[in-house]
Amino acid sequence: MVKLNKIYTRTGDDGTTGLGTGERRLKSDLRIDAYGTVDEANACIGMARIHTTATHPAIDAMLSRIQNDLFDLGADLAVPDDGKPLGYEPLRIVASQTDRVERDIDLLNKDLQPLKSFVLNGGAPAAAALHLARTVARRAERIMVALTQAPGEHVNREAIRYINRVSDFLFVAARAVNDNGNADVLWVPGKNR
Repeated sequence: MVKLNKIYTRTGDDGTTGLGTGERRLKSDLRIDAYGTVDEANACIGMARIHTTATHPAIDAMLSRIQNDLFDLGADLAVPDDGKPLGYEPLRIVASQTDRVERDIDLLNKDLQPLKSFVLNGGAPAAAALHLARTVARRAERIMVALTQAPGEHVNREAIRYINRVSDFLFVAARAVNDNGNADVLWVPGKNR
């Protein structure tokens, strides 16, 4: 478990931070960017939950589970798999976590109005916040995929599947809180020409 007695350590004053393995990396490193962006997506979900806690308790419970999983994802990314023994089993995202998000998507999606256009980010405050979280989750996914292309780097394939599914979930959840799609703000191509 994590135990934090002191918030500042001054060890990062040189522009580096420690991975879960103890290795120091620049704070601008792609791996740090990946789990930092996952953390940002988690913070956006926290902001969305301000609007879902009282009005959409089932969706809020789903978001709560995702927030916890996103910390698992950050832990997964913070301990790179370089094939060397660690002396402990690192926390990794597993298929059952992705499967659960898929079930939640299916549950919410069954009541949604079919889409006839792209959805603009907006509508109810909860929907707007969920769309923001979705865009940050997509950015985290892009960074994670870029990390897979970096020499010597490895990213758990299930972690990439998981973050992809989370962004799908956030899109469906945004539509669900927008009166099951009835209050979606739809794109009208060329409307303002």
